Amino acid sequence: MGNWLVERRLKQATTRLRGLREELRVIDEQLAHLGEEADDMGIRSLVSENSGASYEYRNAQAHADAMAKHRAHVLALIAELEARQDLLLDRLTG
Repeated sequence: MGNWLVERRLKQATTRLRGLREELRVIDEQLAHLGEEADDMGIRSLVSENSGASYEYRNAQAHADAMAKHRAHVLALIAELEARQDLLLDRLTG
């Protein structure tokens, strides 16, 4: 593979990594907020006497769980892209 192609793929990988890391930063902020909201709803459902509070808690927890799953997916993409980037760097220097 020509050096120009390796360099092009490295630039693409670097750009994608930058975007994924920014997305991860946003996800972490949202996950913290959703986790706090789910915790608050959980406490409310314990002290509340109506069934609506329990539903709100389950809904808030489902959102937090979905965001945690998305975070894990983004982390896996970052790890995969970093490994690919390492291979490309090895090809470029080797």
